Amino acid sequence: MAKKYSKDTYLYWYKLMLLLRRFEEKAGQLYGMQKIRGFCHLYIGQEAVAAGCMTATQPDDIFITAYRDHGLAIAKGVTSKSCMAELYGKATGCSKGKGGSMHFFGVKEKFYGGHGIVGAQIGTGAGLAFAEKYKGTKNVVLCFFGDGAARQGILHETFNMAMLWNLPVVFICENNNYAMGTSVARTSKVLDIYKLADAHEMPADSVDGMVPENVADSVLRAVNRARENGGPTLLEIKTYRYKGHSMSDPAKYRSKEELEEYKQKDPIDHVRQVLLEQYKVSEADIEKIDNEVHHEVEESVTFAEQSPWPDDDELLKDIYVQEDYPFIID
Repeated sequence: MAKKYSKDTYLYWYKLMLLLRRFEEKAGQLYGMQKIRGFCHLYIGQEAVAAGCMTATQPDDIFITAYRDHGLAIAKGVTSKSCMAELYGKATGCSKGKGGSMHFFGVKEKFYGGHGIVGAQIGTGAGLAFAEKYKGTKNVVLCFFGDGAARQGILHETFNMAMLWNLPVVFICENNNYAMGTSVARTSKVLDIYKLADAHEMPADSVDGMVPENVADSVLRAVNRARENGGPTLLEIKTYRYKGHSMSDPAKYRSKEELEEYKQKDPIDHVRQVLLEQYKVSEADIEKIDNEVHHEVEESVTFAEQSPWPDDDELLKDIYVQEDYPFIID
C-alpha cells in the first residue's frame, strides 16, 4: 500500500485504536466482576471506523451515535477516566454517573451521545446539523447508527428532510452484519444499506470499515461535500464486532470460522504492520505505545474506583427544567 498517510497518522491510529481495544477489554473484564452493571455494548473490532473518522474531521465537527458509544466518545476526546467512571456510575463520569454505558456525553468535545433508543439519534443528528446551518458555521455532523437502525422509519423521514434542507450531515451506518442476533439478510431484501439513499437522491457509498485508510478517504469526501454546502451523504461502513451484541450475548448465531475470518483483517494488526514494515518503526517504540495505553486504562480504573457516588439530590437534576434555557425569549 502506498504511503498516502503519514507516519504520524499511523502512529495516531495505532495508539487510538489500541486504547479503544484495551479500554473495552478492561470494561468487559470489570463487567464480569460486577464492577459495571446494566447494559454494556463493546466496540471491539470496529476501531478503524473511529480512527478514520477522526482523521477526516475537525475538532468542532459533531459526533452522535447509538449505544455502542465508548469508542467514539474516547476518540472524540472524552477522557478514558470519565468514561470508566461513567461505566461505574460515579459522579465523575462523563454523564455524572447517570447515563451508564449507553449514554456517554461530552459537550466540550462535541460528542452528543450515546442514545439507547434504536435509531433515535438519526433524527437528532439531522437536528444538530440544522442548528449548525442556522448558526452559519462550517461544522459538519457525523451521525452514526447500526444496520438494525437502518430499518427504522425515522431513517427515511430524516433523509427526506436532510436532503430537502441540504443539511451538513454525514450519515454513517456501522454495518457489523448483525442487529443484535439478526443478520442483515433476514431484515430486508435491500442488503446493500447504502442503496437506501437512492430514494432520496442522496450521495452514498460502501466502505471497507476494517481499513482506517478507506474510512478516512470516504468520510473526508463526504465531510468536504457537506462543508461546502453540498448536503448529506450516506456511508455504509462495513465492519465487524468480535464480541456479542452486548455482554449477555454469547453470539451463537455466527460461526467460529466467520469470526476468525474477520480477525484476520484486524485493523490494529494492519496499522502495526504498516508502521513496522513501511515506516520502519522499531518494536521498542511499539512496545512503548502499548505500555502507555496499558497505563492509561489502569489509571482510568483507579480513578473510577476512587471516585464518589452521585449525591442523592442529583436524582432530580438534569431532567425536565433548565431555568436559564437560552432559547426562550419573552
